[in-house]
Amino acid sequence: MSATILIVEDDAVFRELLTTILDKAGYTVATASDGGEGLRRIQRESFDLVLSDLKMPVRSGLDLCRATRDEANAPLFIFITAFGRVDEAVAAIKEGAFDFLSKPLKDPVSLLATVKRALDQVDLERLTLSMQEVEKAGLPPEDLIFAGRAMESVRKLVQDVARTSATVLLHGESGTGKELIARMVHLASPRKASPFVPLNCAAIPENLLESELFGHERGAFTGAVQARRGKFELAQGGTIFLDEIGEMPPLLQVKLLRVLQERVFERVGGSLQIKADVRVIAASNRDLAKEVAEKHFREDLFYRLNVFPINLPPLRERVDAIPGLVRHFCARFSAASGLRRATGISAEALKLLQRHTWPGNVRELQNIIERGVILARGEITPKELPAELLEQNPLPETCEGILKHRENETILKTLEQFKGNRRQSADALGISLRTLQYRVKELGLMVKEEL
Repeated sequence: MSATILIVEDDAVFRELLTTILDKAGYTVATASDGGEGLRRIQRESFDLVLSDLKMPVRSGLDLCRATRDEANAPLFIFITAFGRVDEAVAAIKEGAFDFLSKPLKDPVSLLATVKRALDQVDLERLTLSMQEVEKAGLPPEDLIFAGRAMESVRKLVQDVARTSATVLLHGESGTGKELIARMVHLASPRKASPFVPLNCAAIPENLLESELFGHERGAFTGAVQARRGKFELAQGGTIFLDEIGEMPPLLQVKLLRVLQERVFERVGGSLQIKADVRVIAASNRDLAKEVAEKHFREDLFYRLNVFPINLPPLRERVDAIPGLVRHFCARFSAASGLRRATGISAEALKLLQRHTWPGNVRELQNIIERGVILARGEITPKELPAELLEQNPLPETCEGILKHRENETILKTLEQFKGNRRQSADALGISLRTLQYRVKELGLMVKEEL
């Protein structure tokens, strides 16, 4: 995926060479001819990486690095130094630079390899920061968010798309954590210092949704006694998350399409065009492609939203994640309630949870564990789980139980075969009459012997 790189180099020919190589590799490239211009650009714009000459007029590359490293979202630096002055580059690395390259450039491959390593580190640092933010918000840590083999591809997609401004469309059943993934994309992006603004399109009445999205001017409609900013204005510079986008009415679909195409909008009742410097992440539990085919959702809007789709697997496909999620929710709800009664979950109860189909996904699991924590006086056992869970997912019988069931069936069939004659049945079964009578009594049978 594309990243934004600033080249700060006073040699115009070499600057053009670096620009050509990086541009052909798919990166977005900006340039500055000296350290002073480089500082101004870094302060005004957002860059993932800076390639800077060490020796420049106005301000050296090292001075530039020192002046920007305390900035929010400070970019990583790779220095370029003349051959034979490696000691200066090594000193720069000690001050926080990622790496250095010698001038003249050995070959384009070495440049691109170094740039890729630097950007991989940027991705990792942003993802780590996003996890820390998620944990501060009381949400699960990284190993639980991506728990289960089915989530490995989701982790990679989040890492790839986070540093871009691409529109993301999340698909997944209700309760699979679409808003959580949206927050992680935002927190791992260069926009993390700006707002993350969520809006559930299904939770707002149709006649109020436009105002919620774009705001309104005073007097725009009855009750609009003062101007009000909408979600797009509140999210300026950051990310807006439009959940249940499939519920958006057709008229608003047209207006959202315009925002995605032209990056401008107007408040309800207003005429001033407002720039939408906002990253859009949308989500739906519906099959939007099917909605398009059935004419319930605009095809052009679907393709505008579906730039970078991410499919979230349901919990029934992440059974290997359930033990870790259960431990997390047990600890979380025990601490939150102050009861601290639940010490864990029994093996039998855990088997029940792993056999369930989870129509409500992680949200349903969370609710069930919260209930179990309230009721438990030690480990959560099957009796602290909802009765319907046990009815829908009976525990498999033990070997002992299966053998006893088959033994009882054999006795009943033999008695039926000999028309209730216990002595003949006992002889056929190879047991004593007394043993057979005990088994009949244990089963509670009223066996009438035919004459």
